[in-house]
Amino acid sequence: MTNAPEQRPPAAADGLWDGGWYRFARRLDSPNFGPRPPDARIDLVVLHSISLPPGEYGGDQVQQLFCNTLDWDAHPYFQSIRGTQVSAHFYVRRGGELWQFVDCDARAWHAGVSRWRGRERCNDDSIGIELEGLEGEHFEDAQYEALAAILAAIGQRYAIGHIAGHEHIAPGRKRDPGPGFDWRRLRNASGWPDAQFAA
Repeated sequence: MTNAPEQRPPAAADGLWDGGWYRFARRLDSPNFGPRPPDARIDLVVLHSISLPPGEYGGDQVQQLFCNTLDWDAHPYFQSIRGTQVSAHFYVRRGGELWQFVDCDARAWHAGVSRWRGRERCNDDSIGIELEGLEGEHFEDAQYEALAAILAAIGQRYAIGHIAGHEHIAPGRKRDPGPGFDWRRLRNASGWPDAQFAA
């Protein structure tokens, strides 16, 4: 059993959510998740970037990675991540297509060793969003639009107070989404004037 999230007024999320599943995302269940701690406050969104192999877009390898079905022998790079079991709550493709892999009330495995707002283990109380992309490269207009939409929906269900990149919660270990991500654009589009953005 997972803990109940801190809720916004119920009417605010009507029609958007089925429990912790966003109705307007393509659902593909990952086995890589677990319960959040009973006292977890879901108040952080962590943004990542990912492409498999790095810099190649359009395939299904990310979905396969999150569902433990990736063919490790299909590309030499995959040997370096062989056996990895990871997930994120959401994945935004280059064209803006949105996928969901883990119920937002549950703990996805996206942050790893991490610290933010004075707390360790950011997986415990965050929602992870992966953007199809590469550290240092730009992201597409459709991705910013989809990201703004899902952030608005998340903000109606959860009391989010912080938005950070993987690079901020695990500095020196991770660098995504990287300098190609436009944090100013996200702040302007998010409609979250009270949220604390890491950049």
